[in-house]
Amino acid sequence: MHFELNSDGFMSVKKFELMLKSNEVGFFDSEEFQQIVEHYLEAGKMIMARKAVQLGLSQHPSSVEIKLLQAEILVFDNEFERAHDLLNNLYEIQPHNSEIYIQKANIFSKTDDHEKAIDLLQQALELTEDQADVYNLIGMENLFIEDYKLAKVNFIKCLELDETDYSALYNIIYCFDFLKENTEAIEFLNNFLNSNPYSEVAWHQVGKQYFDLKMYEKALAAFDFAIISDELFVGAYLEKGKVLEKLGKYNQAIENYQITLELDDPTSFAYLRLGKCYQKLGAYDLAVKFYKKTVKEDPLLDKGWIALVDFYSKQLNYQKALSYIEKATEIDSENALYWIRYAKLNKKLNFFEEAEYGYRKAVDLGNYELETWLQRSDILLQLGELDGLISNLEHGLEFYPDDAELEYRLAGAYFKLQDITKGRFHLQNAFKNDPEFFIIIEELYPEIVGMDEVKLIIT
Repeated sequence: MHFELNSDGFMSVKKFELMLKSNEVGFFDSEEFQQIVEHYLEAGKMIMARKAVQLGLSQHPSSVEIKLLQAEILVFDNEFERAHDLLNNLYEIQPHNSEIYIQKANIFSKTDDHEKAIDLLQQALELTEDQADVYNLIGMENLFIEDYKLAKVNFIKCLELDETDYSALYNIIYCFDFLKENTEAIEFLNNFLNSNPYSEVAWHQVGKQYFDLKMYEKALAAFDFAIISDELFVGAYLEKGKVLEKLGKYNQAIENYQITLELDDPTSFAYLRLGKCYQKLGAYDLAVKFYKKTVKEDPLLDKGWIALVDFYSKQLNYQKALSYIEKATEIDSENALYWIRYAKLNKKLNFFEEAEYGYRKAVDLGNYELETWLQRSDILLQLGELDGLISNLEHGLEFYPDDAELEYRLAGAYFKLQDITKGRFHLQNAFKNDPEFFIIIEELYPEIVGMDEVKLIIT
């Protein structure tokens, strides 16, 4: 497994880099080379790692440890055959070396044979002194095949061997969450806290579980314990702020969000929540100030732009809201949520062509909500574009085949075009699904209400 780079290790790395710069060949023992290669692998400096392996093998051609690192690099480079051959040769020399099994498992994992990878890791488990790492690797393979229950079991074993392995703890909670086992997650975390009462991460996770269960007072207590355990834990202040918002304690929520700005670099999330709190308190100038900071901090955060747009919409300042949604679409033209708001605002301002364009863009980007089809239809009717109206409604019926509102609109459009057969067909469907929605015909197509064919179906 990987070395911890101590001060001697750093000296070895410095010495190695100095050697490369001076083009002079210096001698390193095999353990130094291991540390050097490990350092570059951890830093993602693959070119330097390859150089170190090459020089290491030139000085220590029989070193199994350096060859294992060579195999790791070959796997990284997707040279699986060469890696297999090298590992098979090493197996002949050291059949009980757990790292050989781990590297072979890595190859099978990379080639999507996760069951074989798990078998090899189970064998490595019997040979290694570092079982925690192997349990973690088995857990990850279980995640790849979506066996969350077994993944959870292995991550728990990993944590039992190393209670400081918070990545294993996070993975355990991820599995609980995926399995929707909030209560079981809380029980597990409380047991963990019995032996680790000052684990800020565990308290933080307990709080999130209670939050998901809407048990806000208990969530608040858990986040308070997380802060007691580590008063610089930014995540706990953020989560505590969210709970206080749910409890309607907006001033206290603001205090916690402000603390995060003092402890760490500002985040768009904190700015957004501050804006929401100030808006709830009626401090509109401050709300707008923090919404603007949100979009400046992260222009791609759609929640920030939407917060600004919705704020001005509620103030009935549609022109101002429209100016912000237009800026948002300039930054991210692929966001359907933006185009829905763009359409609604243009409709409010009686800009029907722009509104229709907004709804059309939203549909093109995958927004297939019923309301989108209905609103676009009504605008197309207003614009007199009956062909586009019929195409839109028929497309909508593909997603909502039994919806009476779509059927009534389509019937009206066909009657308006004097296509009596299709009009009658869709009106019969609509009336069968929901006769009360006939009011749609009366409101949108009053000129066809008196037609004999329509009267016949209604009676």
